[in-house]
Amino acid sequence: MSTKLTESIMSEIKREYIESALSRGERIDGRGMDEFREIKIEKGIIPRAEGSAMVTLGNTKVLAGIKVEPGEPFPDTPDRGVMTTNAELVPVASPTFEPGPPGEDAVELARVVDRGIRESGMIDLGALVVEPGEKVWIVFIDLYILDYDGNLFDASSLAAVAALTDTVVPAERWDLGEDFKLPVTKLPVSTTFVKIGKNILLDPSRDEEAIAQARITVTTTEGGMINAVQKGLSGTFTMDEVRKVINKSIVIGEQVRERYLR
Repeated sequence: MSTKLTESIMSEIKREYIESALSRGERIDGRGMDEFREIKIEKGIIPRAEGSAMVTLGNTKVLAGIKVEPGEPFPDTPDRGVMTTNAELVPVASPTFEPGPPGEDAVELARVVDRGIRESGMIDLGALVVEPGEKVWIVFIDLYILDYDGNLFDASSLAAVAALTDTVVPAERWDLGEDFKLPVTKLPVSTTFVKIGKNILLDPSRDEEAIAQARITVTTTEGGMINAVQKGLSGTFTMDEVRKVINKSIVIGEQVRERYLR
């Protein structure tokens, strides 16, 4: 039997297994429909970085490192610091990840994480100006996917946010005054749901992602503020389903924020 045929049969068996469990109102790992897998956050993982954090979400593992250095502001925002996000899907994390320049999945991941943090106003970029129009602090967020078992969006966002709260701006190194904590004003939380048939599940595992028809990621901050929404895959959500997902994201986001980020 060919490898491709074997993989196809196994995929179909797995699909039927997941769908059968969902038809009974169950998930194959025993979680509720709106329940995250176990979350673990470790800060200060990279000694030479300005900030860092490792997040384990189930069997998915993401390392975030923060680098801060002076540079020129963007011409259209001379009075604001700069933030940029990059994601690397390390080949050892999954057989589907390939070495080389960032692919489409890595680019999308970086953009979704970046947008959620940027639009939340998590970092007070106005406080990162050294000389208006001339010199500001640039914050580089680097994400490294070490183990992939589904839901990179939420794991990566959590890692980035935790690492930013761990960050100290190295002003002394650049003879620009005393070191200071990165000015963090908000704590954005990303929540990702997928749709399988009529079921909508939070924090999909890799197997659940593989058979999902649609995906939506919502980032919220304190007070129920919605900062970013990203739709993925080819399937659709009804307006009622989107409203329910957003309401759940607000509640679950505050729970995650209170338990893991404060």
